[in-house]
Amino acid sequence: MGWWVYIVKCSDGTFYTGVSNNLKARIKKHNSGEGAKYTQSRRPVELVYKEKSLDRSRSLKREIEIKKLKRSEKLELINTLNFTST
Repeated sequence: MGWWVYIVKCSDGTFYTGVSNNLKARIKKHNSGEGAKYTQSRRPVELVYKEKSLDRSRSLKREIEIKKLKRSEKLELINTLNFTST
């Protein structure tokens, strides 16, 4: 399966960045309220960005990099990628 770094857009317009080795299941967890505490009160979430990674360690490092970005930089990153939701 591999690892993914992802960004979801929450119902209040904020972004949440995370990592997973099963992206489809992770998004379902976020939307069922079993995901991250941050997204529990901001459902539903929509997957807006995903990036394949070689392993968990690299995913976590990239997650930190993305979390440090300003909102405008995250929007730019999101807009550079065309994909269909998982």
